[in-house]
Amino acid sequence: MTHHRDLATKICVVCRREFAWRKKWEQVWAEVKFCSERCRRAKVSSSGPPMPSSTDGNADS
Repeated sequence: MTHHRDLATKICVVCRREFAWRKKWEQVWAEVKFCSERCRRAKVSSSGPPMPSSTDGNADS
């Protein structure tokens, strides 16, 4: 059984978070750049507002 710590990882080009290899990316792992569909859409749609940072400390503005 493969453990999470043994999986390959990359850094998302949008949110800069580390993400791990997934079975659905097995054939295209070399081309994977985004950790999620949300980040993929945010990169493609550059005309929209930037994604909020989860570390800015202003949860309720």
